[in-house]
Amino acid sequence: MTIFKKNLITLGIAVLVFSAVLAVSVMVFMNSLYYETNMTGLKNTARALMTTIGNDRLVEIFLSNEGEQHPNQISFPVINDEAYRFTLILPSGYVLWDSHVTDRLVNHIDREEVIAALDGREVGSVRDSISTGMKRIYYALPVYDQYNNITNNNIIDNNIIGVFRLSLSIPEFTTRISAVLFPFIVFICLLIIAAFLAVIFYSHSLSISFGRLASIAQTGTVHLSGSNMADKIAPDFFNLEKSLRAMTEELNLQFEQAKSEGSRLEAILNGMSEAVFAMDHNLRLHMVNPKARDLFNPGNRDIKTMTLLDVTRSTELVDIAKKAISGGSPLETEMRFYFGTEKYFQVHASPIFKGNVAAGSVAAGSVAAGSVAVNSGAENSGIKTSEGVVLVLQEITRLVKLERVRKDFVANVSHELRTPIQLIKGFSETLLDSKAEPANQIHFLEIIHKNAIVMENLTNDLLILSSLENNHVNAHDLEELNIISLIYEAVSSVELHAKEKQMEIIVECQEDLSAKLYGSLIVQALINLIDNGIIYSPVKSKLWVNAFQNTVNSELIFEVRDKGIGIHAEHHERIFERFYRVDRARSGNQGTGLGLSIVRHIALLHKGNAEVESRSGEGSVFKIRIPMGTSKKSF
Repeated sequence: MTIFKKNLITLGIAVLVFSAVLAVSVMVFMNSLYYETNMTGLKNTARALMTTIGNDRLVEIFLSNEGEQHPNQISFPVINDEAYRFTLILPSGYVLWDSHVTDRLVNHIDREEVIAALDGREVGSVRDSISTGMKRIYYALPVYDQYNNITNNNIIDNNIIGVFRLSLSIPEFTTRISAVLFPFIVFICLLIIAAFLAVIFYSHSLSISFGRLASIAQTGTVHLSGSNMADKIAPDFFNLEKSLRAMTEELNLQFEQAKSEGSRLEAILNGMSEAVFAMDHNLRLHMVNPKARDLFNPGNRDIKTMTLLDVTRSTELVDIAKKAISGGSPLETEMRFYFGTEKYFQVHASPIFKGNVAAGSVAAGSVAAGSVAVNSGAENSGIKTSEGVVLVLQEITRLVKLERVRKDFVANVSHELRTPIQLIKGFSETLLDSKAEPANQIHFLEIIHKNAIVMENLTNDLLILSSLENNHVNAHDLEELNIISLIYEAVSSVELHAKEKQMEIIVECQEDLSAKLYGSLIVQALINLIDNGIIYSPVKSKLWVNAFQNTVNSELIFEVRDKGIGIHAEHHERIFERFYRVDRARSGNQGTGLGLSIVRHIALLHKGNAEVESRSGEGSVFKIRIPMGTSKKSF
């Protein structure tokens, strides 16, 4: 049963109740009208009779019989009608004369109409007569001692000397209409039942039509109207159903398009590598994409109950969002956050204007660049009311680091080349002057040669590093090699340097250990690590070179351990960067500053990594970890 049908049934019951109440009200009104009509007739009769008798005669009767009872001695003309009863009453309530009762009557001072008449008013009443025991209506008129002083129906300075009362015995209203009461009640009941059934029948017809229309509106189901329908729709509703069906089809189409667009937008946002926040003007969040959740980890709370500050804990982000809303124009800035490690982000803040298709709608036309375009239809139409803001955080940590490396590279190359170039230039100019002694000329040439070697080594290291970064390595060079032989080859290359500092190099490795490696590159990496250990170790110290297989992680590990000056923990992360030196003041010309960077790139080429374990003043342990069975790595 539809709500409409229930309402119509309720309406039918209401009609039934209303009809019954109306019928009762009509009966009550007719009853009141019945007595009122009789009272009006009685009033007119009383006035006419009083006029016929004459006020003088009434004054004479009241004044001559005041205080005495002579009912049978009073005579005056009356209407010959037994239904009417005439009564003369003294101001004391004593009944002076009554046309129907000759016995002693009770005092009438408490009668409603008598009280009103003695007060100068004309009032009628209906009640059962105590004297006669019948249903009667009463109307009483005051009698004044001087009738001539009546001016404009107002009595002036006259005394009321009695009450002239006329009453009429009438039957009850129900008795009067008893002959037609039963047929009337039957007719009213039949009429009420017919009206109720008509409402129910009509409600059934309408409920079918409205039920179908409600089904279309609620479920979007397209119904067909025709002769083959189980429940035929009312003709008056056919056009309405047709229009509603067409509107439903259009809404369904638009809904599917909106759903498809929403899914596409959600897929774009979920696939973005940038963190996206959409919020209202109070910075209460509407939408946060997965990347933003991963970065700031809001937990399991409903994101729509949180603000930007609740999620990010960043007052800087809140400030730029507020500036974008208040300014009504996009903003862009760089920010730094700490998520275990330091990360840099390019932050784009775009206000959402009133009239946008959807709050927080994001067009990912330039996702790669991290740009977010907010629908600007409202802006184009001149409406500048900002209802919210969209924040996009594009991580630029790698770009910042690369820029820093680039700047450091330029500065370091310039620094590394400046000294040898100046020395070569200076001593070559001295030689060109031909004023130097022959013995000094040889010394000058040695200095020039030494600095030329420094420049050559720097150039060679740069070429090696460039070759590794650009993956200029022949895949056929990857072969199964004996590890200890590679270590001895590297040790022999730096043996002369070790002897100059009277250092002992200790090799620890199994004889049969082998792996598939780029042999020449591993040797280069070991040379760099060993030479680095020799440079920063004291004279007559020891240096250990070790290689072993970690069966747990199935990886080959090279270790170079020294007892040198060590490296503070704050430098561990950057020690493998190009030209990075822990203490430039103590480094002098010891190496090119590219050795550890080359080691890291060789490890990456083998799909491994390079790391350091060190404490200041306690020596260092450099490790190269290479997965077993590795193949060529592409960068």
